[in-house]
Amino acid sequence: MTITYWQDGEFWLGYLNAHPEYMIQGMTLEKLRDNLKDIYLDLHSGQIPCPR
Repeated sequence: MTITYWQDGEFWLGYLNAHPEYMIQGMTLEKLRDNLKDIYLDLHSGQIPCPR
């Protein structure tokens, strides 16, 4: 899984390069990575209908 991420003020923002339309944030880099893993699992388990 390839991700793009950056810090913007207090928050870390990022997305999965395969799904850039789902931007995720976290208060720490570790939390951002956890959130990105969660969205990856949701996208590939069918929990998010009709992913782009």
